[in-house]
Amino acid sequence: MASASRRATVQAQQKVLDLGIAAPQVVAHRLARMALAGPVPSARDQKEFAGMVLEKQMAFAQSWWAAWNAMLQGPWSMAWSTWQTALSGGMLGGSPWAMWKLTERSSAPVAKVVNAALTPIERKASSNARRLARTPLVGKPRKRS
Repeated sequence: MASASRRATVQAQQKVLDLGIAAPQVVAHRLARMALAGPVPSARDQKEFAGMVLEKQMAFAQSWWAAWNAMLQGPWSMAWSTWQTALSGGMLGGSPWAMWKLTERSSAPVAKVVNAALTPIERKASSNARRLARTPLVGKPRKRS
């Protein structure tokens, strides 16, 4: 079974990969919509463009809050892993393996902070990519009566 540190690191790497795929798709779609909308965007485009600003602010605020909460928990988990290693004799002439495990466990809080910070941003970018992939660039033409 993978350690918590390794799991958090893999999750953060997956989020970076997903973000790297979703963000260019969203940017390309929105830039194309802006170009097609011209100087007078439709109500549909105005709603999309206004939402694009608000969603970034919200995602970054959520990201900041999640990273802050994870950072506050970091010293406690690091102290706990150091205590566990000390009690098992790993710090007093223990094996190099015990010191390696301590190092690995002490990096887990950093991976958790990165993972927590990336989660809201990646979630929003991925949902936007899925939504915009189903959305046509231009609205349906109105039927003239």
